[in-house]
Amino acid sequence: MWWLLKSSKCLQTTIAKRYYSTGLSKTAGLSSWTDSVYTTNPIDPSEPTFSKILIANRGEIAVRVIRSARKMGIKTVAVYSTADSRSMHVEMADEAICIGDPPAAQSYLVMDKILDAINVTGAEAVHPGYGFLSENASFVQKLEEMKVKFIGPPAKAIHGMGDKLESKRLAIKAGVNTVPGFDGEISGVDHCLEISKSIGYPVMIKASAGGGGKGMRIANNEKEALEGFKLAKDEAKASFGDDRILIEKFVVNPRHIEIQLLCDAHGNGVYLNERECSIQRRNQKVVEEAPSPFVDPELRKAMGNQALDLANAIGYTSAGTVEFLVDNQKNFYFLEMNTRLQVEHPISECITGVDLVQEMIRVAYGHPLKFKQSDIPINGWALEMRVYAEDATRNFGTPSTGRLFKYVEPSGKGVRCDSGVREGSEISVYYDPLICKLVTYGATRPEAISRGKHALDSYVIQGVSHNIPLLRDILSEESYIKGDTDTNYLPRVYPDGFTLPKLSTSHLAILQAIAGVLEGKRGLRLHRKVDTWDYVASHAEHAASVKIEKTSNGFKVNVEGKEITLPNWDLTKPVVTLNVDGEEITLQIHGRLNGPVWRIGFQGSSYDFKLLCPYTQKLLDIMPDPKLGDTAKELLSPMPGVVKGVSVKVGDKVFKGQEVCVIEAMKMQNKLVISADGEVAEVRVKEGDTVSEEDLLIALK
Repeated sequence: MWWLLKSSKCLQTTIAKRYYSTGLSKTAGLSSWTDSVYTTNPIDPSEPTFSKILIANRGEIAVRVIRSARKMGIKTVAVYSTADSRSMHVEMADEAICIGDPPAAQSYLVMDKILDAINVTGAEAVHPGYGFLSENASFVQKLEEMKVKFIGPPAKAIHGMGDKLESKRLAIKAGVNTVPGFDGEISGVDHCLEISKSIGYPVMIKASAGGGGKGMRIANNEKEALEGFKLAKDEAKASFGDDRILIEKFVVNPRHIEIQLLCDAHGNGVYLNERECSIQRRNQKVVEEAPSPFVDPELRKAMGNQALDLANAIGYTSAGTVEFLVDNQKNFYFLEMNTRLQVEHPISECITGVDLVQEMIRVAYGHPLKFKQSDIPINGWALEMRVYAEDATRNFGTPSTGRLFKYVEPSGKGVRCDSGVREGSEISVYYDPLICKLVTYGATRPEAISRGKHALDSYVIQGVSHNIPLLRDILSEESYIKGDTDTNYLPRVYPDGFTLPKLSTSHLAILQAIAGVLEGKRGLRLHRKVDTWDYVASHAEHAASVKIEKTSNGFKVNVEGKEITLPNWDLTKPVVTLNVDGEEITLQIHGRLNGPVWRIGFQGSSYDFKLLCPYTQKLLDIMPDPKLGDTAKELLSPMPGVVKGVSVKVGDKVFKGQEVCVIEAMKMQNKLVISADGEVAEVRVKEGDTVSEEDLLIALK
């Protein structure tokens, strides 16, 4: 047993403390994570360090910091909003303090509440994770005034790199290659159009204080520039409280490659090779890998040295990342510097053997790095797949909320899951929809990809929509396997958007056979003692006769004349791997839906199969199709979120493709357009309303 300090009231008033036993072991949540064996920076138990640190963050990154702190023998303090009171990071920490209501602006972004928690718990240092206050120079200055160490860079470096205008000037001064653009703040819409025209389309319109893809829009013409300026400004205000905008030339179809840095306060610095982060949607990364299949030793050295030159010029310490755009001729341009731990840091850890969080803590305490550039290896290959709660078939990912009523993470050799959730966790509308950073690594890129496919096939997530179907399809896609990626990868490979992959003829027959056996085995549990079954198994437009015979050790199945032999299997297991006529098939049996429909997970996607007896199917075939309503004249919310603006009213004439509403979800602004011409008959929402997925927003006559 161990103890957890919690506040019965949030820190808006006074702090009342109470103690209770959690029953959670000190090693909870470490099993799959400790498959990563760090060797480059082993812990020295005799080295002095902090006794207690506070983690000013939530979710998977808070859990990640706790794990390294535990290895180092450091106690941890978690902070949490009321929505996170039962979260994993709260239970894993030695102490926890409630800091406010669910919206980040009332909790995780409120500096005074974090500072109060430090005073109450006596924490000697603060690790900010990423996002929230991680790149807030004012927060760092307040900590310095309190004599509390910030586990990150000094305030001056954060300030210089946090402002994109200033960071570009500093990069030029340090001799770093930069993208052509306007060296100043855009004052308004007319100024935006003037600068965009002078630079030449396409241009990138982005928030000066931005990051994580928020407050960024690409414009190919004046219309898109006008629209992008407004949306980027609104997103920047919502996400960073700073709506200043800058514009620069958009490099068409570049690769997004970043250099991981580690610097101490003694003048030592190294780069931990590069990460390829080109596969993105809405400027947010989806799949990353280290090293990059495109980068050669010369390019790696040139980018690494320029990144270190920039770090030295601004007096940078701790972990940080310099991001570059790289064209197909291997010309590279400074994009931005993230003065914090990156989301995708695990893949750098896998190939270098360096625990970045451990080194951040050591550097903050005042220790020098124990290794030099020649000690940094490239050992194998690692992939990170960001598993989000979202529907990938809608614009490559619209957020989904709900409770994880079934949740099983993959495990095994070369698999690492960095997550902050478990079965029963709630995916909230208030925060980023990231469920897990699934990392697979191996001696070679093909081995890492193979392990990635198997891990995705074995990942059980029920209760929310998720993007595993898209991730699994990417790992099987020809250009990705060749390493042919760029920031336009998703629209290039999926020009009509992502749809669930169609089953091959052989796999369709196997899944129809399995669905038939599932329905037959259900009959056995209902005491229907027969050894043969006869069904019609339908999936989409494909219906097949399925005849099943039970044998002593499995089943013989005839699917439209194709003989398939299936072994028996345990229906209680969420994931099963079957040998089907010499082919290994990994499946997830999600269960029987309303009516005789079985849902089966295969290669990351889920497929439904209706099982009917032949006579029932014959009757169904002659029934008339139901008439469907005209949904084109109804605008439904594609996601849960907050209405940020409605641009029409009852009686207005609208045209197909016209923007009528903006929804903010997970801090991203999403414009919604109408699907038909007509007259507005009903407007059911107004600015500030909270909506759920499929809520009716606007209807036409």
